[in-house]
Amino acid sequence: MASAVASTAAAPFWRTAGMTYVAYANVCATMLRSCLKEPYKSDSVARERVHYSVSKWVDNKQEKPVLRQVPSEE
Repeated sequence: MASAVASTAAAPFWRTAGMTYVAYANVCATMLRSCLKEPYKSDSVARERVHYSVSKWVDNKQEKPVLRQVPSEE
């Protein structure tokens, strides 16, 4: 019983706030980028983009992958 109480008391604050670690890390990274001065700020914004590909599977066959980018450029 004591170990169950200790494990909940030691829970990370981002978990206690109902966030995932990835969401917490994104909030921290955004706050850090907003505090930077030039030229570091523009360099960090350029590295912020993430590229990945998504492939759908239909009838046990992989379709052509689609390249995505986060955040999307408009």
